[in-house]
Amino acid sequence: MKNILALATALGVVLMAAPSHAQNGTPIRIRGTIDAVNGSTLDVTSRTGEKVSVALAPDATVVLIAPAKITDIKSGSFIGTAAMPQSDGSLKALEVQVFPESMRGTGEGQRDYDLQPQSTMTNATAYDVVGTNGRDLTLKWQGKETKLTVPPDVPIITYEKGDRTMLKPGAHVIVNGTKGANGTPVAMRVAVGKDGLTPPM
Repeated sequence: MKNILALATALGVVLMAAPSHAQNGTPIRIRGTIDAVNGSTLDVTSRTGEKVSVALAPDATVVLIAPAKITDIKSGSFIGTAAMPQSDGSLKALEVQVFPESMRGTGEGQRDYDLQPQSTMTNATAYDVVGTNGRDLTLKWQGKETKLTVPPDVPIITYEKGDRTMLKPGAHVIVNGTKGANGTPVAMRVAVGKDGLTPPM
C-alpha cells in the first residue's frame, strides 16, 4: 500500500506541476537528459539546451515511464492525455498515458498544460474506444465529456515503480519540484523513461 500511495503521489505531480520557469517557492518542471549524477545532485540538459543542476530531496520519488499500445486502452480505462483543443470542442492527443488500475482518479479533470502553447492535460475515464478504426474515444470526468482522437504517431505510455538506480547519465527525465532559497531546483519527483524512452508529456 505504501508503494502504491508513493506512486500515486509521484504521478499526480508529474501531471499537474507548473512549468519550469516558475519563481522561487513555486512548482517547477524540467524535461531533459541526465548528464551526470553527483551524490544527490543531477546535472541535466533540458530539452531547450539549458544546463541545470538539480538537488534531489531526501524523500524524492522515482517513477518509470514505459511504452504502451492503443489496444491497452479499454472502455473504462483511466487515462491522461496532453492534447490540443479542436474547433469543434474535441481534443487531438499529443500523447496518452494509460494509468495502472491502482492509479484510477489521479489528477482527474482538465487543466492548461505546457507541452505546447494552448495545450491541455485531461485525466479522465475512456469510453466508446475504437482502438484500431480511427483511434477515437470519449473522455468523461466530473460530469463533463469530450471526444479524443489519437493519431497513429502519438506516443502512448504507462507507469511502473522506479528507484534511484535508474537515475544515471543518458536517462531521459521529467523533474518536478520547487526552487530552493538559493534558486537551485529541488526535485521531489523524477519520472524516468524506460530503456532510453523519452517521456512524451
